[in-house]
Amino acid sequence: MKTVLLFATTTGYQTRMFSEAAARLGVELVYATDRCDHLDDPWRDGAIAVRFHDDVASADAVVNALRSRPVHGVLVVGDRPTVLAAHVSRVLGLPAVSPDAAATARDKRRLRHALAAAGLSVPASFSVPATVDARRVLPRVSFPVVVKPTVLSGSRGVIRADDADGFVTAFERIQRLLAAPDVIAMHDPEAAVIQIERFIPGAEYAVEAAMNGGALQVLAVFDKPDPLDGPFFEETIYVTPSRAGANLERRIVAAVGAAVQAIGIEHGSVHAECRVDGDLVYVLEVAARPIGGLCARALRFTTTEGATCGLEELLLRQAMGESTRAWEREAAASAVMMIPIPKAGIYRGVDGVDDARAVPGIDAVEITAKIDQRLVPLPEGASYLGFIFARAADPAGAEAAVRHAHARLRFDIDPLLAVVRG
Repeated sequence: MKTVLLFATTTGYQTRMFSEAAARLGVELVYATDRCDHLDDPWRDGAIAVRFHDDVASADAVVNALRSRPVHGVLVVGDRPTVLAAHVSRVLGLPAVSPDAAATARDKRRLRHALAAAGLSVPASFSVPATVDARRVLPRVSFPVVVKPTVLSGSRGVIRADDADGFVTAFERIQRLLAAPDVIAMHDPEAAVIQIERFIPGAEYAVEAAMNGGALQVLAVFDKPDPLDGPFFEETIYVTPSRAGANLERRIVAAVGAAVQAIGIEHGSVHAECRVDGDLVYVLEVAARPIGGLCARALRFTTTEGATCGLEELLLRQAMGESTRAWEREAAASAVMMIPIPKAGIYRGVDGVDDARAVPGIDAVEITAKIDQRLVPLPEGASYLGFIFARAADPAGAEAAVRHAHARLRFDIDPLLAVVRG
């Protein structure tokens, strides 16, 4: 039996999906997660406890734990583990993204510099210490701008500002977010930095790909049909195949390929985000990991011999050294909706799930919010209420299905009670 080492945060949605894919392939998964190392295997999964902010000590811990256990591949879930996974892969002599490339992909400032140095279109940007008074930054700002933390992902803390008052409000809101306990617990020096960059108008797209020895294999190009113009940038629907047209899609793929080369990613997963403004394609994000959350369920792959698999299985095959070139995305169109949190409060439940599942084309409705969970919407929040998946003959049909299913859901959210101090 082959063994694959999977790095993940303890809160990742995808670990169960990789576990199910590994069971289908007969692969043993060994987890390395940022759980408490003072408890004796609390989840009974034999995971190796690591700290993503301490690459050296954590890499030593993983290598020592695997000293008598051969490992055939390494995979990553989420942004935070990518650098540590790269270090461990190098020590184990396994193909993977280099630590430097992983660090560049994860750091918004380094990413912008690498892409600009390669001659790619990037929004004008600068960064400042998170402790600075927002009003002192105003003379450097040309509106509209996007204000964002460099350390967080998933649009968390990303805010558009169109004038001076809006900028000060956004900046101070991000300062409070960076002072939150969960952000401080990351022990990431980038939590002390805020980035300001020019807002780029236009449609947004996502590209899912795999690198094989420096060659880019595009697995899917997603449309994001809901406008992402701010003030917050909550992603809702992904649809594939893209309706951008062959010429624009080629330019998007070419821009992502150039960005990946500029960063130095030669092996493993790539998830990229692009925005198209007229003739220019701006690569906004390049992550050395697969698409997040449960969104990978929207992707299925086939071979000419009729075999089928999901993204997790495809990545497991690649991690074990198998070529993925024979696999292509299925012919049907697919869509996923990340169900947004409409307001802050306490989640009490949902009605209409069966009605939503009955919508033609719907594959699944997964509610991931837990009863009595405190809900925090963007830009401070970092989660969704759940996911809706659909398949149809064309992208428009898949998109319509997830929208119709969402319209049948009725969420019960109690408001938070205000604390009155006497």
